[in-house]
Amino acid sequence: MSKIAFLGLGAMGSRMMPHLIKAGHAVTVWNRSPSAVAAAVARGARSASTPREAAEGAEFVLTMLADDEASRAVWMAPEDGALAGLGAGAVAIEAGTVSPDWLKSLTAAVEALGAHLLDAPVVGSLPQAEAAQLILLAGGAEQVFLTAKPVFDCIAGTVHHVGPQGQGATMKLAANALLAIQVTAIAETLMALDKSGIAPKRALEIMSGLPVMSPAGNGFAGLMVAGDHAPRFTAALIAKDLRYAVAEAAGNKARVPVLEAARAVFDGLCASGLGGENISAAIKAYRD
Repeated sequence: MSKIAFLGLGAMGSRMMPHLIKAGHAVTVWNRSPSAVAAAVARGARSASTPREAAEGAEFVLTMLADDEASRAVWMAPEDGALAGLGAGAVAIEAGTVSPDWLKSLTAAVEALGAHLLDAPVVGSLPQAEAAQLILLAGGAEQVFLTAKPVFDCIAGTVHHVGPQGQGATMKLAANALLAIQVTAIAETLMALDKSGIAPKRALEIMSGLPVMSPAGNGFAGLMVAGDHAPRFTAALIAKDLRYAVAEAAGNKARVPVLEAARAVFDGLCASGLGGENISAAIKAYRD
């Protein structure tokens, strides 16, 4: 079994980490809030006071953080960051949804230490994390990926090696872009039908059985009709992902007008103070 440092025990990380302990790995955790650390220790983890301390002696250092800024702070803090404790030959794993641009900088810093980096974001939400049934999208050297796959298999039901470093993150951004496009299109359609005299509840009863609707689309449409916008995947997080996806497309000179339109909807929700609500709150953008 391996020595693993797990940094970031938010909604997803706190559900992923216990599977590593259950598989017999020696897990050291760090998190900004002490309550999450205490819960992890109760499950059998060891606590560290800094990311550096957690990373020291670890074969794998996995972070599950919200964005580029959080990732940069945890990895790169001059004295207490995880890089300061990363050993030669260790595998750094960035499992959060971050930008390919940031990953280039992180890769250079990790490789300068004689270590290796995999980007390994996951697709799925809280139930899938709880059940170890996430879909993991890895980018990096194939041999490094194979070294880390037993770790990935503990937390994910499906593991894909997408390609070279950065391509796991790029694929995750594409997946979230497709989700955001579906959610905004459904919100727009339901409200347009409402103005035509077909109530959203009745519209969904019919649309849900049509081949044009995906399982995810039906799920979020149901939340919209129910007015359930309790946070699972927040508007602020999807807006961040869309910002990264648009920037990546621009860097590759790819045209993404539909993606840009979806981004505008979620940026508008955040500007209206609704960033903490679930992405099903997209329907609010179409109400008078």
